[in-house]
Amino acid sequence: MDVGLVQMQRRLADYMNTLFKEGILDSQYLELHELQDESNPGFVVEVVSLFLADSEKLLDDLSRDLTQQNVDFKRAHAQAQKMKGSSCSIGAPRVKNACIVFQNFCQEKNIRGCLRYLQQMKQEFVLVKSKLEALFELEQQVVAAGGSIPKMQLIDLID
Repeated sequence: MDVGLVQMQRRLADYMNTLFKEGILDSQYLELHELQDESNPGFVVEVVSLFLADSEKLLDDLSRDLTQQNVDFKRAHAQAQKMKGSSCSIGAPRVKNACIVFQNFCQEKNIRGCLRYLQQMKQEFVLVKSKLEALFELEQQVVAAGGSIPKMQLIDLID
């Protein structure tokens, strides 16, 4: 096997390990990866791309909603619920946790807390977005070099 390819695969595995150790991704991401196969090799990228697009819209909507004279806390809570659900489904626990705290502030009708945690949600989202984009870039490099992303590497991450 090509030494360069082996190094790329090692770099990919190390990067994935880092994402798990930092709590950027969790085991749900591994389960999502298990659903990907030869018949649908772009499944994970498609699902994550939908998450990213939907989350950007939700964050924009929340930013706009929280600047209204009379904030609709129920609507804001529901928007955060959508983002929490989708972040759970792709395995992004830090985004999910920020959404939970935001929802608590919505229930208390605490606008200052909501605004503070909206910023936290945005920060966590930007972080997970950049890390996943870098991960997908590494995966593309491995595949372009003729390699594959073995499922064992993914399973080994949670051990």
